[in-house]
Amino acid sequence: MNKKRLPANDQGHALQVAVRAIGNSKGVVIPKIILEQSGIEGVVEMSVEGEKIILSKPKQTVRKQWSQDAKGIAQAGEDELVLGEFGNEEDKDWVW
Repeated sequence: MNKKRLPANDQGHALQVAVRAIGNSKGVVIPKIILEQSGIEGVVEMSVEGEKIILSKPKQTVRKQWSQDAKGIAQAGEDELVLGEFGNEEDKDWVW
């Protein structure tokens, strides 16, 4: 991670960036040096705290534990089909 600091403007305030129209939404371009300082890349978590929009690294990768969770469910005997063998009575003649 790059620890160089982005210089503040001459009044000592944080960097200002424009909010731009992107289709039906709005967005900002995050300068490369800010991304390097944060170590953020790819997917981020977004939240709002008061008047601040917070971007942070995801705490856990989506689906990371699914394999282990599925094994635990099977071992506990809780892996029966929720909808039964066929979702629709007329589907029972289908060949897979």
